[in-house]
Amino acid sequence: MRRLLLGIGLAASVLAVAGCGGSGGGSGTSGGSQSGSGPIAVGYYGDMTGNTATFGNSTKEGIDLALEEINQTPPLGRTLEIHTEDDQGKPDQAASVVTKLITQNQVVAVIGEVASSNSLAAAPICQKEKIPMISTASTNEQVTQVGDHIFRICFIDPFQGAVMAKFAANTLKAKTAAILTDVKSDYSTGLSKSFKETFTQGGGKIVAEQSYSNGDINFNAQLGTFKQANPDVVFVPGYYNEVGTIGRQARDMGIKVPLLGGDGWDSPELFKSAGTALEGCYFSNHYSPESTEPAVQEFIKKFKAKYSDRTPDAMAALGYDTAKILADSIKRAGSTDSAALRDAIAQTKDFAGVTGTITLDENRNAKKPAVVLQIKGKGYKFVETVQP
Repeated sequence: MRRLLLGIGLAASVLAVAGCGGSGGGSGTSGGSQSGSGPIAVGYYGDMTGNTATFGNSTKEGIDLALEEINQTPPLGRTLEIHTEDDQGKPDQAASVVTKLITQNQVVAVIGEVASSNSLAAAPICQKEKIPMISTASTNEQVTQVGDHIFRICFIDPFQGAVMAKFAANTLKAKTAAILTDVKSDYSTGLSKSFKETFTQGGGKIVAEQSYSNGDINFNAQLGTFKQANPDVVFVPGYYNEVGTIGRQARDMGIKVPLLGGDGWDSPELFKSAGTALEGCYFSNHYSPESTEPAVQEFIKKFKAKYSDRTPDAMAALGYDTAKILADSIKRAGSTDSAALRDAIAQTKDFAGVTGTITLDENRNAKKPAVVLQIKGKGYKFVETVQP
């Protein structure tokens, strides 16, 4: 999903950091975990602290639950051992901790991240060192374009932007829309671009476009423009930090039309800032807890048993699926050799996950459906599934 703040200069510095690693000059085959009978070391990096910490912690909970199940009958007869690093939601920190995971912990693969800016900071290091990296939820197109060792199990931004545009036009019968974009986030700008293109191609009209920057707290000027334009819907593809405040200020101003968004809305923290302001609004996501699929309900049951009866969000489900796919790939590879493992991950096809049936395409992106959810109370109601 997610923010792309990484510039060309930072990308170059990341490569320089990777070049300083001591893991065998990019062979990807050093490290005691890659052979023998001991545990197989796997790395996880995420924003465990910081502004979007619910993303990193939820993902880790899903991974930990999956590892408990995996290690009951481990691949190659060797348990998976997770090494966790907190990148604090910062790209430079992501580069640093992933270098540590590879050079010090000697992991055979890396799981992460949610924020695309952090994945893009880490991906060049993994690619250079030939260590497979699987992003759980980085939806920016550029992530997997870094190289052939970089994968993701989530859909990409152009898909979910189009999903919400079609939902607005076909399901909500919207003829006009306004768009509020976080200009500091390529996640947000990418979704806005896709939504606008799809909505206008279908005959809809964008009657107002406004922007803000991450960290802003007053959106009255932008919302005042929207009130005058009187759109049928307002598309707000941001993160939960600002979206809740935007929703509350929109309602205070008398804007009553539905607000629409993407998977960046999915966090329990959304309700703390929004209150009831987003009641009845819609966003695209990776799975619905209301699904009647046995795999989904079994996952929810196990998650609630482990985590104090809490319902897992999409980040937890994606973390769970990613760990399961990695274990399955190790088993199919019959080895932790980086080349064999990379090939096995790339060959993932029709994997029955909690977030849908997952097949990785030639660009190492997941072909899978999205769901549209409606906010009801302090939870989400399933509305529809959209196939790719």
